[in-house]
Amino acid sequence: MALRPRTAVDQFAVRLSSFVLAWRFFVIPLTIAAALFIGYQAQHMTEGNNYRVFFSKENPELTAFETFQDTYTKNDNIFFLVRSREGGDVFNEEVMLAVSELTASGWQIPYSIRVDSLTNFQHSYAEEDDLIVEDLIPDPSNLSPEEFVEKKRIALAEPLLNGQLIAPNADATAVNVVIQYPENDANEIFEVAEAARALRDQVTENHPGVEVRLTGVAMLNVSFTESGQSDFSTLVPIMFGVVMLLTMLAIRSISATIAVMMVVILSAAVAVGTGGIMRVAITPLALSSVIVVLTLAVADCVHILLTMRTKMRSGMAKREALIDAMRINFLAVGITSLTTIVGFMALNFSDAPPFRHLGNMSAAGIGAAWFLAVTLLPALISLVPFKPKEAEEGASGAHFIEGVGDLIVRRKGLAALFSIILAGTLIAQIPRIEFNDQWTKYFDERIPFRTASDAAAEYFGLYPIEFSVEAGEPGGISDPEYLARLEDFTVWLRQQEVVTHVYSISDIMKRLNRNLHEDDPAYYRLPDDRELAAQYLLLYELSLPYGLDLNDRINVDKSASRVTATVGNLNAGDSVSTAATKQFLADAEAYIAEHFPEDLRPVPTSTQVMFTFITDRNIEQMIRGTIIAVILISIIMMISLRSFRLGLLSLVPNALPILTAFGAWALIVGQVGFSIAVIAAISLGIVVDDTVHLMTKYLRARREEGLSPENAVRYAFRTVGLAIFLNTVILSLGFTLLMFSTFKVVADMGLLTAMSIVFALILDFLFLPALLIWTDRDPKPTYEGNHGNASYFSISNIS
Repeated sequence: MALRPRTAVDQFAVRLSSFVLAWRFFVIPLTIAAALFIGYQAQHMTEGNNYRVFFSKENPELTAFETFQDTYTKNDNIFFLVRSREGGDVFNEEVMLAVSELTASGWQIPYSIRVDSLTNFQHSYAEEDDLIVEDLIPDPSNLSPEEFVEKKRIALAEPLLNGQLIAPNADATAVNVVIQYPENDANEIFEVAEAARALRDQVTENHPGVEVRLTGVAMLNVSFTESGQSDFSTLVPIMFGVVMLLTMLAIRSISATIAVMMVVILSAAVAVGTGGIMRVAITPLALSSVIVVLTLAVADCVHILLTMRTKMRSGMAKREALIDAMRINFLAVGITSLTTIVGFMALNFSDAPPFRHLGNMSAAGIGAAWFLAVTLLPALISLVPFKPKEAEEGASGAHFIEGVGDLIVRRKGLAALFSIILAGTLIAQIPRIEFNDQWTKYFDERIPFRTASDAAAEYFGLYPIEFSVEAGEPGGISDPEYLARLEDFTVWLRQQEVVTHVYSISDIMKRLNRNLHEDDPAYYRLPDDRELAAQYLLLYELSLPYGLDLNDRINVDKSASRVTATVGNLNAGDSVSTAATKQFLADAEAYIAEHFPEDLRPVPTSTQVMFTFITDRNIEQMIRGTIIAVILISIIMMISLRSFRLGLLSLVPNALPILTAFGAWALIVGQVGFSIAVIAAISLGIVVDDTVHLMTKYLRARREEGLSPENAVRYAFRTVGLAIFLNTVILSLGFTLLMFSTFKVVADMGLLTAMSIVFALILDFLFLPALLIWTDRDPKPTYEGNHGNASYFSISNIS
């Protein structure tokens, strides 16, 4: 076999392909075994069943929250929403018996340390000279209708209950179980969820007229795993079927499709195996890397096989066509794989570890897909039947794309104008995008946590924001000055529109002061003597039963107390936005700065605070990551294309699709969460593929064929246009399937990326040709070409 390839890359591609074909019976088992060995390491992936996996150890909001929880009781909880199936008042025997059963059995849930409800609320009142502290509703079966009315009056008048455990209209109530995981076993979270669900089922069976829903942080945690498992068991098989069908339609060969699917499956195995090697936590984002790789791994194979089919249709023998297809596409598929890897690796700048995991696992899978496409694929194709029909339908598709290319060249000004107007109009909509992260809405309605949270949001706020209010000295929480400052802060919090409930010990102190003055309403105020306040508090604490003390509200040395402001918007459902939460936090910090001593200013913290700032923090980090990715991709393009001008020029068609997709998103959806931070980096690495293939074919035509810029564009459309179109269909459908993920972050990422891919095709077909022609004023090719040759090297004595 005598080879005369034109470039060093061509030479390497020919030698590699020849080696693979000569040693195919060695290459096939070796590559399969290596991929399977890496894939086997997936067993070492860890359970990602905690919302904290979204925050790095260095995250300041997480650090503040953990410090807060070290001071007070952790607030991982199960929130049982209870209401009558017939609607209406919950102060009746059946509902209260259900609440009583939930309360009593809630203590049996593994790792529970506290249970709060209407029935066991420690109601205090005066009886002559005694302070009586007892359950508000000790035995619902013994209460008359009149007594239920009185209990309702007490509950709605109690600020610690109204809006927290009883809805303002008394049409729903709740039982809150606080969980403290020992954190010795990843299955603890499932153990708790299973027990809670069993209790719910038991109570609803015993009380058919009562509806019980489950939400809370403990259920949020388990939902992350359930969402990932749901996606993996449904989307992956569907994705595999779609990819296989589209690949078969593209290359029109069952045996070749099976070969491509082997590359795809092994690439996905390498992705999850890499996750195991890195001890990655199993999250919906990490598992979505499988779908990403399943989609992207097809692209290189399709380019190679479509080129091979074209060569065979023009008269080349199978082996010659395969080697020629490898040579023609080797540089392009190498560049596209490398740039895609760079895009995904940029996710390591994200502040959210699951995005880093997605990036690293996807990058490993894409790298494996490229390696298998240039080794395993040709080895397999050489062994299976692959003979295109002379009058194959695919030829009409290629001719159609070629005709499109010719039309665009002849009407390049009009095509460019249309694409500029389209992109400009949509990009102008980007400022309309609203950043909004509501962690209860990270899941769709197929996940029970979401529907339960939506139901609870009709009656209660779901987002607590915590403040640890310092007194500055041990026992200082009894100081009248401290209590007055605490009460003023509590009143201010209740005046805020987004706040649905405030829990503060100032309300307890006022109630105790009234109780110990024979329940005289005139004494519903703070005690004005420190010693008296301390005695009230001690007397109350001694009266509280086990598990219902104030350790979750007051620190050990009584130098600080906890204020919980729950935010939501009961008038419009659970619609408090990220912007509204940020405004509330800013207002709170301004109030604190004005009314608290500098060394005693409380800092807001909670899960809600963490998720509120996760978008900003990720955007800040990913801007750096995306800039570095852009620079690296541009350098890769300049070196591989051997043209500073084209490398710089490629930035335009690579950036426009992403910006255009954001603009379209602003019109269609309007809101984005923290996934927006990584979309640019992911999309950049993917959409560059079309640009690379068009530019490499354009340059091959200019440098090796000596064609004019116009004819070089026609050549690019003729040789690679159909493959780009088919890959766009496969990739866009693949990422669109992510829309059906049960996890909103993944769904948003999938749809936005799919939109970027579609806009990349439109702009690369309409705008890039004009850009290439207008900026290429070199009348001479780099070196003489063999203009009429269908192949750029000759192969003789082919067996």
